[in-house]
Amino acid sequence: MEAIVLAGGLGTRLRAAVPDLPKPMAPVGGRPFLEHLLDQWIRQGVTRFILSVGYRSQAITGHFGAAFHGAAIDYAIEERPLGTGGGLLLAIRSLAAPGAFLVLNGDTWFEAPLGALREFHTARRAEITLSLFRSQLQGRYTGLRLGAAGEVISLQAGVAGGLANGGVYLVERSLLEDGPWQPVSPVSLEEDILPFALHGGKRVFGLECSGRFLDIGVPEDYARAADLLGARPGNGK
Repeated sequence: MEAIVLAGGLGTRLRAAVPDLPKPMAPVGGRPFLEHLLDQWIRQGVTRFILSVGYRSQAITGHFGAAFHGAAIDYAIEERPLGTGGGLLLAIRSLAAPGAFLVLNGDTWFEAPLGALREFHTARRAEITLSLFRSQLQGRYTGLRLGAAGEVISLQAGVAGGLANGGVYLVERSLLEDGPWQPVSPVSLEEDILPFALHGGKRVFGLECSGRFLDIGVPEDYARAADLLGARPGNGK
């Protein structure tokens, strides 16, 4: 399976803790966070990554090159900031295989089981399946309301104890092919593409996953990352 990793953000909230690196390259347990992230999905069967990069992209391309731990790596490089959706739309041009592909936020760790996600996605003929977790934080993450079969009924402000978007998606190209967005223009996955899909009658589903979730986008969560990931094996390329 192929995966697109959205790793092009400026990381302004983390700049005080990691001033000179793109956010996914922030060190955790002696390794860039992005190494931990790729290893997690390689273990689950991802064989090719397309890294959507922008801010200080050379720090990522120079570190990973064309392969990492047996998985091929390609790059979609933003000439100017395109947002999470714009980076995704740029990266899908590099997909090689038909069928569903994985989309990952480059600054979040979520232990979503790929096998269960694929089975759920296929059974519901979904065009996009979101992995969900129970957030205890009010308003920090996008909340969702689901129907009985797991269909997403609405996007809403996150509530404590409610389901929230975990930043791991299975996506069909059909979801992205007929949107109103312009080529190489700033687009948000969360604020533009997901609402368009939901209101446009696309098959949008969500699956609650019980694995651990971590967002390194703010310094207090980044400080916890080493406890969660620092002792994991697999140092180096």
